Amino acid sequence: MNINKSMITAELTIIPIGTSKTSLSKYIAAAVAALDNDGIKYELTGMGTLLESNDLEKIFSAIKAAHEAVFKTGAERVATNIKIDERRDEEKTIKDKVSSVTQKLDKFN
Repeated sequence: MNINKSMITAELTIIPIGTSKTSLSKYIAAAVAALDNDGIKYELTGMGTLLESNDLEKIFSAIKAAHEAVFKTGAERVATNIKIDERRDEEKTIKDKVSSVTQKLDKFN
């Protein structure tokens, strides 16, 4: 096992609770701005945000910043769901993982 090849991907979903409106985009925008300020590599999707780093502490720090940003925007309660995938045998990025599946799709078409 080679820890130098470690690549960590995480899926982050932040759910503001106790808001006065059903639209949550201003809260999510604040969370994403916090990720920008943190400097972590991320990809925003319609249902959550994917994070990527070779340092688990950077992942946790970015998640904390995004979580706190939602409170600072006025949410009274915040539920944050996190999934982490850490691989230490190969350095595989999010793009690499998607590409691997896409290539295999040819066998089914």
